[in-house]
Amino acid sequence: MSARFAGKVGIVTGAGSGIGKATIERFVAEGGTGIAVDISVERLNQLKNEFEARHQKVVIVSGDITQHRTIDDIMRAAGDRIDILINNAGIMDDFVPLDELEDELWDRVIEVNLTSVMKLSRTVIKQMLQQGKGSIVTTSSGASFKSGIAGTAYTTSKHGLNGLIKSIATIYGNRGIRSNGVAPGGTKTNIMDMTKPIRGQKTMELLGVNLANAPRTAEPEEVAACLLFLASDDASNVNGTILSSDGGWSAK
Repeated sequence: MSARFAGKVGIVTGAGSGIGKATIERFVAEGGTGIAVDISVERLNQLKNEFEARHQKVVIVSGDITQHRTIDDIMRAAGDRIDILINNAGIMDDFVPLDELEDELWDRVIEVNLTSVMKLSRTVIKQMLQQGKGSIVTTSSGASFKSGIAGTAYTTSKHGLNGLIKSIATIYGNRGIRSNGVAPGGTKTNIMDMTKPIRGQKTMELLGVNLANAPRTAEPEEVAACLLFLASDDASNVNGTILSSDGGWSAK
């Protein structure tokens, strides 16, 4: 591994599993000081044990990122410098269509996938502005480009997320802060509980052609590599970009 993140402090949300775990592992392996954030204490403790077994260190912060107290905990853990923020935490909507969508599900998906990203990014940007430099990378989705991948709430949240990514890039790019996103296709994560029946079966049937055209399911490490490229100085001239990491799905 290279040392391209040596001396840098990076926050990764949703770091307890899947893409987030792969991201924080590689970030630390490449010399960075990692702040791993997840709602699951159990997953974070397991992550910490795995790091210690490799004689590596990671700082863990457990909590719901929709809550201001969790953001405060993250900022305390990071200290007085934040070089990189990777907004990765997110939830699915079980493919629920609009006519079956309850306010509770809508509110939760929008809160986790969009509002929490805005709130954490807003807080971190204030620190980055003092430093004069920083990189924010957000996990978006193939559902941010088209509507044939998920239900109404998830699709809407990810379309909104792309707008947030680009707005940050436009407003803060000339002040040293870059903002980019990665839009994965199908990836091996636990974002959906496949042991339970999917509520939006009718939606999945309607989306059958789009879903059937999906390439192979990606490994989390493949998406993590894209996130960390955009976070690194290798992408110093990249700002406001949503990079597809979907095996060509979006090109079909």
